[in-house]
Amino acid sequence: MTAGTPSIPRPEYPRPQMVRSAWMNLNGQWEFEIDHGQSGKQRRLFEAAALRDKITVPFCPESELSGIGNKDFMQAVWYRKEVDIPSDWDGSRILLHFGAVDYAAEVWVNGKSAGTHRGGYSSFSFDITSLLEPGVNVVIVCAEDDLRSGLQPRGKQSGLYHSHGCDYTRTTGIWQTVWLESVPRQYIRSFKLTPDAENDCLHIEGELVGADGLTFTAEAQFNGRITGSHSAVVSGSQVRMTVNLSERHLWEVGSPKLYDLTLSLQSGGNTVDTVESYFGLRSVKWDNHAILINGKPVFQRLVLDQGFYPDGIYTAPSDEALRRDIELSMELGFNGARLHEKVFEARFLYWADQLGYIVWGEHANWGLDITTAQGLQQFLPEWTEIVKRDYNSPALVGWCPFNETWNNGKGTRQDNEVLRNIYHVTKLLDATRPVIDTSGNFHVVTDIFDVHDYEQNPEKFAEHYAAMRSGGERYVTFQDRQKYEGQPYFVSEYGGIWWNPGQADEKSWGYGDRPKTEEEFLSRYEGLTLTLLENPYICAFCYTQLYDVEQEVNGLLTYERKHKFNPDAIRRVNATFAAIEKQYANAEK
Repeated sequence: MTAGTPSIPRPEYPRPQMVRSAWMNLNGQWEFEIDHGQSGKQRRLFEAAALRDKITVPFCPESELSGIGNKDFMQAVWYRKEVDIPSDWDGSRILLHFGAVDYAAEVWVNGKSAGTHRGGYSSFSFDITSLLEPGVNVVIVCAEDDLRSGLQPRGKQSGLYHSHGCDYTRTTGIWQTVWLESVPRQYIRSFKLTPDAENDCLHIEGELVGADGLTFTAEAQFNGRITGSHSAVVSGSQVRMTVNLSERHLWEVGSPKLYDLTLSLQSGGNTVDTVESYFGLRSVKWDNHAILINGKPVFQRLVLDQGFYPDGIYTAPSDEALRRDIELSMELGFNGARLHEKVFEARFLYWADQLGYIVWGEHANWGLDITTAQGLQQFLPEWTEIVKRDYNSPALVGWCPFNETWNNGKGTRQDNEVLRNIYHVTKLLDATRPVIDTSGNFHVVTDIFDVHDYEQNPEKFAEHYAAMRSGGERYVTFQDRQKYEGQPYFVSEYGGIWWNPGQADEKSWGYGDRPKTEEEFLSRYEGLTLTLLENPYICAFCYTQLYDVEQEVNGLLTYERKHKFNPDAIRRVNATFAAIEKQYANAEK
């Protein structure tokens, strides 16, 4: 069985790096109820024959696309859907998948608990085979959400009743695709793909279920030609192997060559399970000045992407909207994005892989109190799931678990050991990518040193980095709290130029003073950006931001993704040959 009809919202396959043919999209209409008193479990709503309202999944109840549009705080929400399991799935395991549910979820099938999950941004699933009954089955979900508690990451979701400043409309409950998958009794649960461009091979680690003694096989293809294969016997629940590649095709920024990959389990010459995937052959390294992709310094011309949509809030209205955001960014001359204070859905990373668009993965840490070790307890399990889910994406070139870890409201400082531990765990999970412990402030241990600088005067902005141009002292914000130690240097937030000449009300928000004319805006953009591109000791920038979000009007596009300026004017500046790239080109001659 394939995906549903076009009437189902977001009908595309939700996990593009691990594709099976037998699946069912559960998006669409569900029964729904807001549980203001958080008493639904005591009232046994998990056994309810019906709920009060209707909602369109996967859109959150705050959004217009959900059909609810309630923007007040919701302590708990409930969902109910009747599901008919296809008859040809008999004898298989049935997995129930959730792309993301904010924040603490419990799932029941036919009145019996299938499991719980904590974390509003990571994907999870349950094996519900033993809970199913012949005929119609009832799936009920409860999501509890208290972003004012200080005990959960909320990202840019507003902690006040209303959206304000750089905090926006909240997301509660289900906000990514819900789907069923039929898998064999012995199946491939997950796998980790590590490309080795220097040695023209792919390292694979597989996690299997019930497959001890079976044979795990991998076959790589490029443009339909078999370029490598290997088989290994499964020991316990894991397998490791290396596939040597007969053809070398590098995944490059803007030129994304991808290999197809088929993984299968074999028993006695018969195929037990098969999944389709892909990978990119590329390397990421970092030295004292540059971030290297495939051994070459690539100046990262990034833009801040918040991942919000006027009608879907956290959820893109369509798969095409995800792709279009990347295309709009590339039209402006950016080669990637910081995915900011939000974990984007797997389909966004898929399009980044397909289009050759580099990204940094970041958690939505704002709202989580990390002044004590309890912050580690709340943060680490979900962050581990996030890193594991997105590890295989060639477009993903770095991790940033925290952003601007300010003191809490009482002036108490971050617990440095929380950041230190998260950094080291991330490096254990992924040794192939650089990790920024906390973007902007306050660094404890980091592979890349980054700062946020919203100075609006190009001349004063240039003064911050003038000494660096000749190898002098690096510009360090909050010098009493962080120290530069020779890492590559990244200005990971700058600009944020306020531009909303057509807005009549006073609800807008942005950084600094507003330019009076379009010419003044473009002159400021050029002055700020060239300061960074022309500095041989700066390897990357990230401009704030790609599009407006609600009242924050410092985007290069409107919230509706309309250009504010002729894109050629922005692209011309961004296309300037960076000093760090020029040095490499001269050395190659």
